[in-house]
Amino acid sequence: MNIDLEALSKDELKQLKNDVEKALKTIDTRRRAEAKRAAEQAAKEFGFSLDEILSAGGTKGSKGAPKYANPSDPSQTWTGRGRKPNWVVSALDSGKSLEDLAL
Repeated sequence: MNIDLEALSKDELKQLKNDVEKALKTIDTRRRAEAKRAAEQAAKEFGFSLDEILSAGGTKGSKGAPKYANPSDPSQTWTGRGRKPNWVVSALDSGKSLEDLAL
C-alpha cells in the first residue's frame, strides 16, 4: 500500500492519523480478546475458570470502588486510578468529560 503523503492536505493527513490510531486501538482490543480466550481455554484444560485462577493469585490490596462507567457498556468500569481504559480515552477524545462518565 503506497500513499503519496505529499499529495495530501493537512486535514487529510490529520484524518489519516486519526484513522490509523483507531485501527491500532481496534487491533489491540481484538488481540486482548484473543489472549483472554486462550487463557480461558488453558485454565479450562486444568479444570478451572479464568476467574478462579486470577482470584487465587492473592491480593495486593483493594482495587477500590468504580467511579466511572462506559455509557455504551455499563459493565465496563474504572476506579479512576491507573491507566485509563480505551473506552475512557475514546470518550474523552470524542469530547466527553470524566464527569459525563461518572457513576
